[in-house]
Amino acid sequence: MKRELRRQIKQNELVTGVQQASRWTVAHESQVKVTAATVAVVGLAIFGVTTYQGHRRTEADRLFSEAQETFHSPVKTEQPEGFEPPPGTLYATAAEKYRKAAGLFDEVDRKYASLDVGRRARYYAALCRVELGEYDAAEKPLTELAARREGGDAIEPSLARLALADLHRRRGQVDKAVEDYRRLSDDSSFVLPKDHVLLELAATLEAAKRPAEAGAAYKRVIEEFPDSVYAPLARRRADFLKNGAAPAQG
Repeated sequence: MKRELRRQIKQNELVTGVQQASRWTVAHESQVKVTAATVAVVGLAIFGVTTYQGHRRTEADRLFSEAQETFHSPVKTEQPEGFEPPPGTLYATAAEKYRKAAGLFDEVDRKYASLDVGRRARYYAALCRVELGEYDAAEKPLTELAARREGGDAIEPSLARLALADLHRRRGQVDKAVEDYRRLSDDSSFVLPKDHVLLELAATLEAAKRPAEAGAAYKRVIEEFPDSVYAPLARRRADFLKNGAAPAQG
């Protein structure tokens, strides 16, 4: 009996609530219409913004992929004699390829600078200019990217720092390049493989005819990264330098 009474009370409360809501809606009909219209407009605006942003990211990714395809395209003068060239555009010279790729990456950066892909395009455009020997033009964006400290999966700062070390090496600024590589090899915030950094450090020192320092760097690769793909090469070079062999070729 008590259970049936409780059920009846709940049912009456529900009916009463619905009736009150209906009366309030009728009494405030204009207010309800305005609220509904506002919700609809906001919903449409959110949908429009989301759709626009999605389209923008898709277009940015498409342009970036096109630029990357150019960046990695083969060059006629670099093809082995007697081999069929790979499919796709074959550029006459590396300079022609990198100049074209730089322009495409610049376009991505210009149009989508606020997106992650725009930042990545800025990095690749700088790499193109390094390959073209336009070191001043490359150094500024690389320095700016290297100074950023984004969290998450952003790797452009580390990529830019490594590229700057290579740029200094190419300019003949050996001491500066060595300092760069050493700093990277000891920096816990650097997210790229340290074995690669140490190998670049060792090769830079070896090319600069500083065998003792080069040997020490090669040994770090062997000792700190024994399973690295670079370990066999580092071991060979360390042995060669220990035995007074000539600097590495190439």
